[in-house]
Amino acid sequence: MITLKKTTSDAIDFINLIVLLDQDLKIRDGEDHDFYNQFNKTNAIKHVIVGYENETAAGCGAFREYSPECVEIKRMFVHPDYRKQGIASQILNELERWAADLNYTQTILETGKNQPEAIALYQKLGYTITPNYPPYENMENSVCMKKTVS
Repeated sequence: MITLKKTTSDAIDFINLIVLLDQDLKIRDGEDHDFYNQFNKTNAIKHVIVGYENETAAGCGAFREYSPECVEIKRMFVHPDYRKQGIASQILNELERWAADLNYTQTILETGKNQPEAIALYQKLGYTITPNYPPYENMENSVCMKKTVS
């Protein structure tokens, strides 16, 4: 059973998962990695969810305010040993509930064309592709998505 914990970007389990995420993204992003990496800093993120399988940190996600009515979903990741168990969906659903509880009405996110499994997950959960928002508007490998939350 997965247990979800609200925390911040200072949580060591979140930090450890992000190290693995960044290693994966460096491979997937290739020569674009340095551009994307500058927008993935996790210092001072106040809204983080870590998913635990028993006592082991299995996945994570976060959001930060993009505008007064919108948050940007960031740092979604599930450890390879725990994939295909619905953990990412649980984390994302909890992030959306948390954002709605804080009176945000929309979530946005950026993923990459080299992450088809992420695109499929987001579409399954009701996200729709939208024109790339800043700072990704000129990145042809970016896929930006949005969803209304309540």
